[in-house]
Amino acid sequence: MKITSAEFIISNSDASKCPNEPLPEYAFIGRSNVGKSSLINMLTNHKNLAKTSGKPGKTQLINHFKINQNWFLVDLPGYGYARVSKKTKETFQKFITDYFETREQLVCAFILIDIRLEAQKIDLEFINYLGEAGVPFCIIFTKADKIGKVKAQQNVAAYKKKVLANGWEEMPQHFITSSSDGTGKENLLAFIDQINEGIFKEKGFI
Repeated sequence: MKITSAEFIISNSDASKCPNEPLPEYAFIGRSNVGKSSLINMLTNHKNLAKTSGKPGKTQLINHFKINQNWFLVDLPGYGYARVSKKTKETFQKFITDYFETREQLVCAFILIDIRLEAQKIDLEFINYLGEAGVPFCIIFTKADKIGKVKAQQNVAAYKKKVLANGWEEMPQHFITSSSDGTGKENLLAFIDQINEGIFKEKGFI
């Protein structure tokens, strides 16, 4: 897939106010400072489509971007904020779960994981939450350029052990990416394109 257009549509904190167009949606979420905005900008060939910041918790709303006029990329607030109040965390948690549990257009969620780190409890808990909620998802390992290919593969293997030990029968589908050098971009966009093609065929659009 080649992304030829990426347009910001709306930000809000209410899942019921998200766009009502019958287009497939792919939601991106992860812990604060995992590199989500940089990844989105890399995928869409835009330097500033998603706002990047060194300050954790920059994304605090549900952000919809229309891609190629036929699908939505959804930038969701991170979980596990380090510098917001408990009340604010609860608010984020509520509209995040509302989105995942009520959004019919959602096709797949992408959980972003910093490949440099050992498996974090909060990430494993979120993976389990999506599994229990029946939300299709994949894992995107970010910042692969920071550690090299061999170490990246070793860390993914270690992560797989943690996931399997956490009750999963197999490792969810995953991608290794780098926003700096474009690693994983083609594979990730091809995955989205393949799903979209099946959806559009089913609906008689192609």
